[in-house]
Amino acid sequence: MSDRSWFFASQGKEQGPYPEAQLREFIANGTVTADTLVWSEGMAGWQKARDIPGLLTGASGLPPVPQHGGLLASGAPLSIDFGIWEFTWRSVVLWIGLVFVIPVPWVLVMYCRWIVSRTRVPQRPSLAFTGRPVTLMWYFAAIVLMLCVALIESEFLNYLTIIVQILLYWLFIKWFVANIRSDGPPLMLNFSGSFWGYLGWNILALVSVITIVGWAWVYTAQMRWMCRHIEGTRREIVFKATGLEFLWRSLVTALGCVFIIPIPWVMRWFIRWQASQIVGVERGTLATA
Repeated sequence: MSDRSWFFASQGKEQGPYPEAQLREFIANGTVTADTLVWSEGMAGWQKARDIPGLLTGASGLPPVPQHGGLLASGAPLSIDFGIWEFTWRSVVLWIGLVFVIPVPWVLVMYCRWIVSRTRVPQRPSLAFTGRPVTLMWYFAAIVLMLCVALIESEFLNYLTIIVQILLYWLFIKWFVANIRSDGPPLMLNFSGSFWGYLGWNILALVSVITIVGWAWVYTAQMRWMCRHIEGTRREIVFKATGLEFLWRSLVTALGCVFIIPIPWVMRWFIRWQASQIVGVERGTLATA
């Protein structure tokens, strides 16, 4: 009997890990059916149980799989690559849509689909974004409401609007992460960071501005917090950049943006670097290091 551990999807949530013997019990009692998505360490993506030789028939000795898996192979970084022209026109369309408010759900989904499709994760083929504009209507409604509130002169309402904006960013992150797929099957990813934690990091970032350069260290710490709270992966996602690295690259990027024309090039350079700083490590590695 194989000692491989298995996960399966039930009601949109990931269940497991379970030893193979217990998985076969789930199959026997109907908890796991032929159409249930399952995953085991080393598989490139989630598959229906019926598509895995020997799983439903009870045959012993399931075929071995290469020992890689999870969203990120251990120590392997993300990478993003895109053309200057496609980045430029899509970014312009995004900003125009944000200015005119009404197109917000459509331009955001368009941009998310494009950037995810240009992201490469080792052992995870064909990443795609499946969010739909209709699921962002709450986002659109909240923006319209904030614009109406902005017309009212009230210091309390101004502060309340800022908190609502941060809430919208937090909800957007959760929605974005939950809608990433790999070669068809859902990745079952989830951003579990709390709103209060996210609010705290944003307040700290605002306060750190008075230190002139301290914001760079706050940002990198916030990125580590956000990566650590992405669940549904076999490995822990880590942002490994230091505050100093982020600081000097941000300054170079800002300087390039001052001259307008280099904007697409310096932004691509900065985005590609940020992606390369996101890696997967075995869970528990950091705690024991």
